[in-house]
Amino acid sequence: MSIYRIFMLITIPVLAIGWIAYWWWMRKIAEEERNQPREVSKRLTQTKSEVSDWAQKMAGFKPPGRKKFEDDE
Repeated sequence: MSIYRIFMLITIPVLAIGWIAYWWWMRKIAEEERNQPREVSKRLTQTKSEVSDWAQKMAGFKPPGRKKFEDDE
């Protein structure tokens, strides 16, 4: 047997096992991330509070009355 053939008989299975291990590891990490609660950023909480404040302000808004103009006639 040539050295190339021996090299390929060893390398291809090792490479296949490596890819399977990599796939399994990434799947495990993705599963762990999916099970963890999401972090809420400070900017998101600030924006939510600003929007709720604005909504409360708009709920209490009363449009100004119409101006009545007197006719000159």
